[in-house]
Amino acid sequence: MIAVLALAAALASSGAVPAAPDTATSRIVVDGIPVIVRRVSANDVVTANVYLLGGLRQVTNDNAGIESFLLDVSERGTRHYSRDRLRQTMARLGTAIVVEPAADWTTLGVRATSATFDSTWAVMADRLMYPLLDSADVELIREQYRSAVRQRGDSPDALVEYLADSATYAGTAYGRPLAGTEHSIGGITRAQLRAYEQTQIVRSRLLVVVVGNVVPARVTQIVHATLGHLPAGTYHWTVPQASPLAQSVLVARQRELPTNYILGYYQGPPASSADYQALRVAAAALSGQFFQEIRSRRNLSYAVNAPFVDRALSSGGFYVTTVAPDSVLQIMRHELGALQSNLVDPGALDRLVQQFITEYFLDNETNADQANLLVRAELYRGDYREADRFVDELRKVTPTDIQRVARTYMKHVAFAYAGDTTRVSRGVVDEF
Repeated sequence: MIAVLALAAALASSGAVPAAPDTATSRIVVDGIPVIVRRVSANDVVTANVYLLGGLRQVTNDNAGIESFLLDVSERGTRHYSRDRLRQTMARLGTAIVVEPAADWTTLGVRATSATFDSTWAVMADRLMYPLLDSADVELIREQYRSAVRQRGDSPDALVEYLADSATYAGTAYGRPLAGTEHSIGGITRAQLRAYEQTQIVRSRLLVVVVGNVVPARVTQIVHATLGHLPAGTYHWTVPQASPLAQSVLVARQRELPTNYILGYYQGPPASSADYQALRVAAAALSGQFFQEIRSRRNLSYAVNAPFVDRALSSGGFYVTTVAPDSVLQIMRHELGALQSNLVDPGALDRLVQQFITEYFLDNETNADQANLLVRAELYRGDYREADRFVDELRKVTPTDIQRVARTYMKHVAFAYAGDTTRVSRGVVDEF
């Protein structure tokens, strides 16, 4: 990590940009399934992600968590791979299959080499298409999920993230927890899992992204031989909608902790908006102001920032752990006001944008990172090639853009608080 940060600092100060990797990216359609293939010959690692589109919009409050639940149960055995054979095959190959739920999709991904790619894909596809869903396995995974949900209440960071998202997007899909709730997990039956598999695992919900030393023809062949046999379905991707908050809100939970945890979110623009990158940069500028004023100058926190949540419908926020919550929130409001009232110094903005460019190339180092960048561009912006325009968009952000998006979006904040509730005042929250 230290080496990476040092490289980032050196690149940012020098203005140097790493050479683009030797890649070739193409988009094909296989049996109605969009497939993006980026060939990377610099290494022999292959990332192949099957994205089940929709994410939280495919579930309800009563079955939240069911999709990742289903995919995790599938690791216990499929039609063509018993539990023991599946484990032995994966151990022999030395590869991995990952399940990663997110707000806009669920990822079932292969992590392999070029030599082991086909064999690992076969296991992954069988898990997606033909899970056994044995009753004992369902109950085992249920208990694991219940334990994880309970632990969410024990982790202050996990708790405030859950509460802030729920309050910011109350009544919408983004307000549902990815891992579900004790109620939803407890109510999911084997029959419901089977029904979900039969109705939701369909070709129209799939987007495949492969990054590695493989050619499109090879990918086309294995997709056609496996996922091409799934039902077509009628799913169509759209950008989620949410009504903006009318005022700031506070959701507080009393916890006996050595410090207090605060996370507030405001709703940002959709990723297709021209304001998206400007808000990303504005959040970074505000984060720098928070660090300087709250941590460096006043020593009121060791952890403070202004996060930006990269989703189809973006969010930004305010995060801090502190023993002086009211004082810190007042400082945050003051720094926000400064960003909304004044123009950022152009030289400082240039340095900040260069830092973003540096981080962009660093984040592109792994094949898995590249796959996620491509899927965000394809879904959020309508074209995977938009990923390559990220740098140009950042460089076009002006001080006036920063001020405008700060005024437009950085208001009506849903705050979540975990700690000593007597130390935080609703009046301070209402100032945002």
